[in-house]
Amino acid sequence: MKSLAVMGSTGSIGRQTLDLVRQDPDRFRVAVLGAHSDVDGILDQAREFRPAVVGLDDEAAAKELRSLLDSGIEVVTGDELLDALTAAEIVINGVTGFAGIRVTERALLAGLRLGLANKESLIAAGELVLSLLGRGGELIPVDSEHSAIFQLLGRSRDRLPGLARLVITASGGPFREFDAESLKTVTVQDALAHPTWSMGPKISVDSSTLFNKGLEVIEAHYLFGVDYEQIAVVVHPESLVHSMVEFTDGTTLAQLSMPDMRLPISLALYHPDRSPLAHGSMSWAGSRTLTFEDVDLVRFPGLGLAFAAGRDGGGAPCWMNAANEVAVEAFLAGRIGWSQIYDTVASAMAGYEACTPMSIDEVVELDQRARSTATDLVKVYANA
Repeated sequence: MKSLAVMGSTGSIGRQTLDLVRQDPDRFRVAVLGAHSDVDGILDQAREFRPAVVGLDDEAAAKELRSLLDSGIEVVTGDELLDALTAAEIVINGVTGFAGIRVTERALLAGLRLGLANKESLIAAGELVLSLLGRGGELIPVDSEHSAIFQLLGRSRDRLPGLARLVITASGGPFREFDAESLKTVTVQDALAHPTWSMGPKISVDSSTLFNKGLEVIEAHYLFGVDYEQIAVVVHPESLVHSMVEFTDGTTLAQLSMPDMRLPISLALYHPDRSPLAHGSMSWAGSRTLTFEDVDLVRFPGLGLAFAAGRDGGGAPCWMNAANEVAVEAFLAGRIGWSQIYDTVASAMAGYEACTPMSIDEVVELDQRARSTATDLVKVYANA
């Protein structure tokens, strides 16, 4: 039986991970649950799965949880929660945003298997995260696109002979057919209405701007050791092909399944085996159409900005990610418009001074500086 730490347990990835545990209770045991501040959500989970440790980032929320939870389950916060990860063999990092970087760091330092759904920690500190893998840890990508490539290649950074390029698919988001004029008036509710996936607010907005796809490009660069010139993005609205790998002889391999995040999560849990329970199985009865389109970089310029930040390397992806997180938060709060997300990030990148963080602490410091810059820009756009 494998012991799990599920971080971000009350979010979409965390809840689906626990659903997999319910389906195979003889294979997996929950040792640690972690979330930000959702007392009710993690209380229910703790009562069901009876982990040894439950943690909340918010100290006031942790105090409330402690008063409600039965004895026998330790409630911790802060670094104590990170320390508790060593009680598990597999860590699923479903934390939203840059906040997940410490989970990634601690899991790999401890030599654990890391199922990584928190792409931002790899975006912000790619080279440093890869250096931590040398300590004996294992990283299995949980994003559907990178999970697809991982399956197609059968490995991560060990290059296959004849590999030509990676083709990452994008649904196109809710605004795929909107013209430039229509995009000026989209609302938060519009942006959250993803046509294919059910996700949290932040990643749903990122999908609507295609910044999410830009982050995935940078993530693929680090995960699979390919140059940016060997990574392409195509719009595939059916969301059945989750990514493709093209070889020099013209062969293209694709991974297909119905949209179901339990499939990539299960691959991280069962690796190198596969789950005995199917998730996302395709029905091949009847006709089915697969559509592929070019990305419109005029209407969705965030993808081009991400490619540029990735090519610049160093601290540029970290700076861009931080600015985007600030801008998305401001949009969700109704302080700026949808198109001003890109404006904020682009303006923040114009003020970035090239640097190369040499530690996770330096990455955290750079992230904070970028957030300060982006926060000032948001104030300008909000008052415009």
